[in-house]
Amino acid sequence: MVAYANSHSFSYVPPVVREQRKERKLLDKLENKGVIKPSEPYLCRVCGRKFYTNEKLVNHFRQIHESEHKKRLSQIESARGKRRVNLVAKYAMKMEKYKNAARDILTPRVGCGLADELKRAGFWVQTVSDRPEAADIALRNHMIDMMDRRRADCLVLVSDDSDFVGVIKEARERCLKTVVVGDISDGALKRTADVGFSWKEILMGKAKKEAVSVMGRWKDREILKRLEWTYDPEAERKKYEFYDEIDEDIVRDIEGTESGNDAQEDDVRGWWELDSDSDISSAELSR
Repeated sequence: MVAYANSHSFSYVPPVVREQRKERKLLDKLENKGVIKPSEPYLCRVCGRKFYTNEKLVNHFRQIHESEHKKRLSQIESARGKRRVNLVAKYAMKMEKYKNAARDILTPRVGCGLADELKRAGFWVQTVSDRPEAADIALRNHMIDMMDRRRADCLVLVSDDSDFVGVIKEARERCLKTVVVGDISDGALKRTADVGFSWKEILMGKAKKEAVSVMGRWKDREILKRLEWTYDPEAERKKYEFYDEIDEDIVRDIEGTESGNDAQEDDVRGWWELDSDSDISSAELSR
């Protein structure tokens, strides 16, 4: 799985996220003044300490756990060889625990943490230049390269850009399964692909429910393609030439066998008709 985007995409903050951050700041102010009290204390997911205001939790996390995380990273970066491997193994669980907690507690300094979320989901994230269509060109080239190397059986594209219609058509011509995920309900991409889903349908679980029927349709299509007969004149000509050569060889073998049998039949006589020793000696004397 791969994702291409320019630096602006990773620094962009959607309006929904901005509103959530404003609401969070307002709640923090009210909690600090004592106007609002949380129903449950805020829990630090690293050390387990409890706080009655979100601001105290954030300060605690930055002062203690963030500084500890930076120290671990500096130790790993300065180490070499076997010591580096040992440090990575030693701090792996602690660093993973810190990242999971920081994602919910700390606000990203740049953007909304899109790149980190994509990496956590298993995507290979690549930042391209800010030129127009740079991300589209890079993604299109990557998909074509994967198809040329035959490294994929199914192409899943998360986009509403109709510029990718050509790539989807090429993937279908190469017998790849194609799935498109986007916000537009009836876009050109979804009409071209085998299956199309919206993000709302995925969140509702519709995509998961339809996965079984979609796989069944793909299997049926593959079976029909295998059963489909197509006439290839060149292949038929080679096949019949091969059979003609086999027939000629069989005829030769049969003719050779029959001639050998005829020669044997000329010499076949009863035991009483065989030449005796006296006949053989008299024949030799006459010579």
